[in-house]
Amino acid sequence: MAATAQTPSERKLRIREDLAYILPMATFLALIWVGTKGTETGHGNTAYPWAYLARAVIVAAMLFAFRHAYTKIRWNHWWLGLIVGVVGIFQWVGMQHVLEAHFAFFKPQGDVFNPDLFFTNPNTKSAFAAVRLFGAVLVVPFMEELFWRDFCWRSIIAPNDFKLATVGEWDWKAFVIVPLIFAVVHGNWWLTAIVWAFMIGGLLAYTKSLGACIIAHATTNLLLGVYVLYSKQWSLW
Repeated sequence: MAATAQTPSERKLRIREDLAYILPMATFLALIWVGTKGTETGHGNTAYPWAYLARAVIVAAMLFAFRHAYTKIRWNHWWLGLIVGVVGIFQWVGMQHVLEAHFAFFKPQGDVFNPDLFFTNPNTKSAFAAVRLFGAVLVVPFMEELFWRDFCWRSIIAPNDFKLATVGEWDWKAFVIVPLIFAVVHGNWWLTAIVWAFMIGGLLAYTKSLGACIIAHATTNLLLGVYVLYSKQWSLW
């Protein structure tokens, strides 16, 4: 029997669905480790800006390449995501400042990367800030919401095949466990991250909209980036 010719859609890059969610996050975390490993002084860490550029570009490319494996994103209730994102910046900055003021173990560990000290060329510093905002506002929200609120949430509900659970399907275990795991990768921001993640979990459960969660995440990250660039409080970034 003659082989059936593949259609263009069948020739698109295919990857196991769970790996399409896991690999971008794993790559992002690995490059965070590369950017901080062996650093004694944050402003002297020559690997950090290059590692951040790499994770922004590489992870963005992976998300694009694996896009056919992802759940179709619905953008309903986008306006509610915008509101939650604005609330999120006040919660994140305000809560973190309170925790750092009263509890030593919430303060940043080691020296913080300071672009004002690291970059001598203002154009290079501006380019790094642009890359940093690109990663925080466009790459991270898609990567993390696909991983946390789509893959992990549904995997907790249906561990044998996460796609048997619907996006935003209510489950107490998913609502509680996802923020706890989310906090693990956020260092000294872990308690602040738990509270923020509960807000996003509530948004997902109410709207069933992954798009609303992405907009909330992007809004908080954008406002946080603007705040950090204005206030020079680099530990929040």
